[in-house]
Amino acid sequence: WTHPLTWLFQVMPIFFLVGGYSNGLSWRSARRKQIGYGEWLRTRMRRLGIPLIPLLLAWFVICAVGLSFGVPNEVLELASQMALVPTWFLAAYLLVIIVAPACLKLWERFGWWSIVAGIALAGIVDAISIGLESTIAGYPNYLLVWASFHQFGFAWLDGRLAGIGRRLVLVAVGAIGLALLVGLGPYPVSMITTARETISNSSPTRVTMAFLGMVQAGVVLALERPLASLLQRPRLWLVTVLVNQRIMTWFLWHLTVFVGVAHLLIAVGGLGLLPTPLTGIWWATRPLWCLVLLAATGLVVLLLGRFEEVRPDTRPAPSAWSPLAASVFVIAGLAVMANFGIVDTDGFNWVWPLLPIVGLLLFGVVASPRKRKR
Repeated sequence: WTHPLTWLFQVMPIFFLVGGYSNGLSWRSARRKQIGYGEWLRTRMRRLGIPLIPLLLAWFVICAVGLSFGVPNEVLELASQMALVPTWFLAAYLLVIIVAPACLKLWERFGWWSIVAGIALAGIVDAISIGLESTIAGYPNYLLVWASFHQFGFAWLDGRLAGIGRRLVLVAVGAIGLALLVGLGPYPVSMITTARETISNSSPTRVTMAFLGMVQAGVVLALERPLASLLQRPRLWLVTVLVNQRIMTWFLWHLTVFVGVAHLLIAVGGLGLLPTPLTGIWWATRPLWCLVLLAATGLVVLLLGRFEEVRPDTRPAPSAWSPLAASVFVIAGLAVMANFGIVDTDGFNWVWPLLPIVGLLLFGVVASPRKRKR
């Protein structure tokens, strides 16, 4: 009965909607200022990559120390895999950032047809993947689905989704598409991966996520005016600004905190916060559990949020291949860790948490300490 709730809580499409708006605005600004693709991509990667480094180093140390003290491989495998799930979003989003300028050009030339064509291609990939019962065959949709949906951010930016009528049409198109795909097609109701389903809507990303995104985007944009009025309240606006300034840290670290708090409570007997799931006591203690997690994550954000304060990069503009090569290292490392964690039954796969860091440093996205001193 909880599976339909994932249509509300699987909010990754909204991140790509906002990302499309932001990337479109950013690339157009770069074009006006005659900033090249290499410099633009390096700037975008620094915004994502620098806050990521402390998380990867932390899990490298946790796994290395845990193994040395005899913590079972299975425990560290599950813990690291769960904690690093948010990084799959970064891998997919980085893929979309790489092609964002080309996607914007397609949008400016073909408009809505650029979205229709992308979603149609994603549907073909799904048909092949599901028909062959091959998960790997569905991997191109990590790019196709999200790059296509990312275009709605361009539409929002250009005023093509202005007015309540267009936004409700977007909701209707998304809802009808979802109803057909889930009701008549092979897709499950749940928008997150579950053990019971043979097909996942999110791993790999399926075309259903694009239609879910249409529903969510239409609803959110329909509420844009009342939400803007609500944010006129000074205190609420202040909270919004403060959270937004550290949004990457909140996002990257919230599951690591969840894993850490859960293991700590298990070690001390639960303290009443870990009863049998879905029982009355379990539901009654969820508000307290959420407050504990919020407080613990907030403390981590206070300590590590400064890594989001990325300084202006005064170095010469790089050629395009440098940030592109760095992105390959980052995407490869994040994709493996998000799916398999850092530890498996064979031991410590230390290369994966270090691969993104090496890529960021080796190809100059992040300046090495030695270069910063000069």
